[in-house]
Amino acid sequence: MINLEDLTIKSLSQKLNKKEVSVIEVVKEYLKAIKTRDKKIGAYLSVDEEGALESARQIDASKEKLGVLAGIPIAVKDAILVNGQPATAGSKILEKYVAPYEGGAVERLRNEGVIFLGKTNMDEFAMGSSTENSGFKLTKNPHDLKRVPGGSSGGSAAAVAGNLALASLGSDTGGSIRQPAALCGIAGLKTTYGAVSRYGLIAMASSLDQIGPFAKTVEDVGLLFQAMAGYDEWDSTSNPSASYGDELTKPDWKKIKGLTIGIPEEYFGEGIDKEVSASMDEVINFYKSEGFKIKSVSMPNTKYGLSVYYIVMPAEASTNLARFDGIRYGTRNKAKNLLDLYLENKGKGFGAEVKRRITLGTFVLSAGYYDAYYLKAQRVRTLVNQDFEKAFEKVDVLLTPTSPTVAFKIGERTQNPLEMYMSDILTIPANLAGVPGLNVPVKDREGRLPVGFQLMGRHWQEADILGLGMYYERK
Repeated sequence: MINLEDLTIKSLSQKLNKKEVSVIEVVKEYLKAIKTRDKKIGAYLSVDEEGALESARQIDASKEKLGVLAGIPIAVKDAILVNGQPATAGSKILEKYVAPYEGGAVERLRNEGVIFLGKTNMDEFAMGSSTENSGFKLTKNPHDLKRVPGGSSGGSAAAVAGNLALASLGSDTGGSIRQPAALCGIAGLKTTYGAVSRYGLIAMASSLDQIGPFAKTVEDVGLLFQAMAGYDEWDSTSNPSASYGDELTKPDWKKIKGLTIGIPEEYFGEGIDKEVSASMDEVINFYKSEGFKIKSVSMPNTKYGLSVYYIVMPAEASTNLARFDGIRYGTRNKAKNLLDLYLENKGKGFGAEVKRRITLGTFVLSAGYYDAYYLKAQRVRTLVNQDFEKAFEKVDVLLTPTSPTVAFKIGERTQNPLEMYMSDILTIPANLAGVPGLNVPVKDREGRLPVGFQLMGRHWQEADILGLGMYYERK
């Protein structure tokens, strides 16, 4: 009997290489867990049982020593293409779409021997913070089935937290990896913009989206990121500077102990739950007690981050989603003429939140409003970026809460979009600036809802935030 709850990528890799367990046994155990327990959680939209078992057989048949990721079963957000598997992006308009090719990040992981169990539920086209906007089903938080898992990558987070996958992939446009990771009590990494290929990601906002990993530990997140990162000629936003080594998983502890941690005062103000605030005090006191330098910094333009995001993101989303017209993609319902075709397919294919953001994005890009809204938002985005640059002149890493609250109840915010949007207020600035961000679960919260803290670093310095996260989780 395999105890899925105790497994990590590192521990399973050791067991596989010592022949204590076979890959096929592990995969069967996860498939069994999905069949018996996912009915309550709702993490998966589709499961590739046949493909996962065949991959497991091939790895077991190999006589070579397995790499650290070989035989590791993971789940993939349904906005990321896995060749031959459904890719709905959580939307009815793509209900019958099957991916004709492999995404760049998926291909790199497959080359390492990773096994893909299936595709996970999400907010439609990644538009949401609770996974309640899915066109197909509701996903619940494994820690409390009456609460949300966060979003938009809620299915990926719930799969790991519920022991229905050892790790998973998500995408982060404004916090969609870090926020659900915090609400589900696992680690999640939003990478530097351009570090991981976006090829094969169904785009929402192209200047903000990034693919990243979920796992139980920060070290496991580092292992996945190390395998995924790197330049991809098929992705025009991929950066040739994306080159990483063993420092992601084997930190130089002397260097890590020398890092100065910044505490941005604007991230600790009004709207932060008392429970979250108390947990942040515990984390900061931990680093202080370990001899780390802690320094207060100011990032005055943080307050504009949410407003900027909800102009830039809908503008880019309205452009990206224009392709779903019922001709090339979509439900292709019968219509008398072209206008009816658009109205019929988009009207029935898109959900309410997607329609809301497309409408908003089209408005801010329209003649007469472009300068007043979109152009101004891009200028303020530059100011947010400059806040990070100035802060990183004084400190090496920033520490903040990830989410202002613990997981909220299902249905609690669905009638108030603005309140829902506030869920990402602490994670959005990192996307606007393109810097990496990591959620680390706060320890010693057994019997209570999870809380996470966020570490943000300089561009291409994932090793700093991963090292600090590993330092915390190992003590």
